[in-house]
Parts: sequence; structure tokens; C-alpha cells
Amino acid sequence: MGTKQLKGSVDAADVTRADSLAREIFSDIANKWALLIIECIGDRTLRFSELRDGIEGISHKMLTQNLRMLERNGLVDRTVYPTVPAKVEYTLTEPGRALRVTIDGMCDWTHAYLGHIEESRRRFNG
Repeated sequence: MGTKQLKGSVDAADVTRADSLAREIFSDIANKWALLIIECIGDRTLRFSELRDGIEGISHKMLTQNLRMLERNGLVDRTVYPTVPAKVEYTLTEPGRALRVTIDGMCDWTHAYLGHIEESRRRFNG
């Protein structure tokens, strides 16, 4: 499976430029809640309460803000069903699933180097 990339200006894709779209997107997704939401959804379709229960410590407000941001950036699809009360489900889009591969790599890195990081922190803190 190849990665589908849309055409855009080189400047918009340059994360080193303060005015680039890429930096704005990077800033949006490079936060702990966004990464945890993407990892929690994974290959599933989840409701808001399932996400909140699956991510320890996230507030209602933070979950709402991050889901809106992920939807705005095209990483999460939000489906609202016309029921009473309304049923809302979240699933990853193709770009969201592709980003999850990177997040999985970060999780693997964390597991591999957790002991090293803990030891470094102990030495640093004396």
C-alpha cells in the first residue's frame, strides 16, 4: 500500500518555516493526547465514552478539543447517528492509520529504551 500525497507548495511542507502548514499540523498532532487518541482508536470504531475510558487521565474537554482537531486535519472521521440520544462514533481515516504506524514505532522505541531513560534520569537528578 502506497502513501497518497497531495500536491502543495514546498514552503507549506517545510516544518522549519514558522509560517508553514506542515509546522501547524506537526504542532497539532505532536501532543500526548492526540497521539494517545490515535493509538486508542487503532483499527476500531469507538464512541466518545469508550475513548474517555480508554485513555486514563484525559478530561472531557481535552478529549473533545483533540477529537475536533484530529477531525479538522482529516485524521479522524466522526459519524453522528440520528438517535436519541445522539450516537457519535470515531474512526481513523487513511492518513490517521498511516500516522498510527509512526506512533506504534514511537511506542516500540519507548518500550525498548525505558530502562535506559529511567537510569539517565536517576543519574541526572543525583
